[in-house]
Amino acid sequence: MAAQRIVLASRPEGEAELENFRLETFEPPAPGDGEVLIEVSHLSLDPYMRGRMNAVKSYAPYVELDAVMTGQGVGHVVASRAEGFAEGDLVTGMTGWQSHAVLPGAEVRKLDDSLPPSAALGVLGMPGFTGWVGLNTFGRPKPGETLVVAAATGPVGSMVGQLAKRAGLRTVAIAGGAEKCRIAQETFGFDAAIDHRAFDTVKDLRAAIAAAAPDGIDIYVENVGGDVLRAVLPLLNDHARVPVIGTIAWYSGADLSGPDTLPNLWRQVLVKRLSINGLIIFDHWGDYPAFLEEVGPLVASGEIASLEDVAEGLENAPEAFLRMLKGGNMGKQVVKL
Repeated sequence: MAAQRIVLASRPEGEAELENFRLETFEPPAPGDGEVLIEVSHLSLDPYMRGRMNAVKSYAPYVELDAVMTGQGVGHVVASRAEGFAEGDLVTGMTGWQSHAVLPGAEVRKLDDSLPPSAALGVLGMPGFTGWVGLNTFGRPKPGETLVVAAATGPVGSMVGQLAKRAGLRTVAIAGGAEKCRIAQETFGFDAAIDHRAFDTVKDLRAAIAAAAPDGIDIYVENVGGDVLRAVLPLLNDHARVPVIGTIAWYSGADLSGPDTLPNLWRQVLVKRLSINGLIIFDHWGDYPAFLEEVGPLVASGEIASLEDVAEGLENAPEAFLRMLKGGNMGKQVVKL
């Protein structure tokens, strides 16, 4: 059986490059006792993968050199030695960037084939679930409050915005480019959308956010860090909540210059009595069934919208990944094999 995989060829210095990846062919092994062999049809690309390319201690193991890039995939079982799984079952698991993967049945989940397979990677997968947890567990929304989220057309930000709107909040999107801002309002229902690329200074960006959030910001869902965080920080209300989900602006090396660095941040945590919570979704998988029960029907009925960018072919995964890290995707980035 001809199979392909993408491995980490070298560690990036600064921004990741195509040269850090290598496409290989291999012969997938037969599944052992309790395992299934999956032919992958769709692969998820997510910002967290950039951090796994660095050999640093973190909340999850980094990818070893010459090892398959980590990632969630969706596909069909082509051989099973695991109870409860049969050939043809549509499943998802951490397949990695490869066309075929052998996984323990305990680490694989069957999918409802009435929805598009890629939904399990985005709106009803880890990103959508992350947005749901971030808003409800750490954002603690109340009707009439104001929520701001950056990377607002991505799968996390768009879920946050739509759920917050349903909960009676004013929702402000921050996105990169006029087209993303249009999508944020027309597709995802944000009350206002701000193009962070349209401003030369943090001060100007802050003024635009302040105009869109005249009552201040009660919840800021942090996906990006960088200048957006610097712009938002002084606008947070007393007792504001800041779920920290990602800091993509700093994934290739943090810029700690400027006035809004640690001393100022720490002072504002004190004087504004902020609640800042880091969110690692691994800690919350026990709540995933509740998320599916609430959000699954809303997705099926079209009440929760989703948007995907689809790259064709495993060989194009690295290019799509690098483009995503620079904000080149409109919605959830997937690869169709």
